[in-house]
Amino acid sequence: MFIGLVSLAPGISHATTRSSPLSTGASDRVVGPTFPGTNCPAFPADNVWNTPITTLPVDANSATWLASMSSATTNLHPDYGPSGNPRAPYGIPWVVVRKNTVFTHVTFQYASESNRRPYPLTASTPVEGGSDRHALMVDPYRSASSAPCTLFETYDTYYHAGGRSTAGSGATWNLRSNTLRPASFTSADAAGLPILPGLVNFNEVAAHAMNHAIRFTANCSQESYLWPARHEAGQSNSSCPPMGARFRLNASFSLPASQCSAFCQTVLATMKTYGLILADNGSNWYFQGTADTRWTYTEVDQLKAIPANQFVAVDESCLMITPNSAQALQPGSPASQAKCGATGTSGT
Repeated sequence: MFIGLVSLAPGISHATTRSSPLSTGASDRVVGPTFPGTNCPAFPADNVWNTPITTLPVDANSATWLASMSSATTNLHPDYGPSGNPRAPYGIPWVVVRKNTVFTHVTFQYASESNRRPYPLTASTPVEGGSDRHALMVDPYRSASSAPCTLFETYDTYYHAGGRSTAGSGATWNLRSNTLRPASFTSADAAGLPILPGLVNFNEVAAHAMNHAIRFTANCSQESYLWPARHEAGQSNSSCPPMGARFRLNASFSLPASQCSAFCQTVLATMKTYGLILADNGSNWYFQGTADTRWTYTEVDQLKAIPANQFVAVDESCLMITPNSAQALQPGSPASQAKCGATGTSGT
């Protein structure tokens, strides 16, 4: 269990837009999360994180991977919520960078795979408690390339004045781009993926609209990764899932309203539509959320009734347009139907 500090950002909001010509989808759809007060999207609408997977076929390795994660005897575990200390909720905090923030130089342990540039890391930046010590920062003013909106993420983060800050690794993303990290590069996460866009966020759940995949962990992963992941941190056990493996909750699964509130039902719907992405090693079937003082024990404990054996691994390889981009073919488009099939299996 990791105890996070209070998030300085209020949450994530949503907006509706028409798919761009690049998305290969012809219809209107809800875009991915947008960080409040920034006009910064959590990647384009056609990013694989924001793409529904309800019609994708079940992966041939699904049963093997589920068995390696003890799915028959394990329920999901929300890795966020109250901690007993109202000022320090359990979860991963994040912050919106202010315009006058002074950037600092960070020395990385894994420098060759990190983005070595100044980071908006300050003494007041919230850092996740526990051993991972993630720091997640959204900067709406400067950029990693030509457009504003940059996500900065660091792992094993320690701020020290005078240019002596350190971290295990660091990665930056242009939030308006689908560009992935270089192949085999880590990030602040073992899979080489961003963390913040995959977290369960209070504002999204409260609005009953969480339109993106959710990050989760498994105790065992193999020495390989699947698109859109870029890095592995596994072992020579082919029965374990690779980083980037995506899992979908069976469409037929349900919990009664008496046991699963509107908050709980929203998370269930997200898991059926967008699923989970394996992003790091850790306890089996732990899925992560933001550190937020508004979570209640009831809202998170209800989610512990979801059996892991109600999930299947799906094969999302047919969504890939190019290997170095997270842009995904969109459901219903001719290209998607040609590569993925017009319909898929949403259960075992």
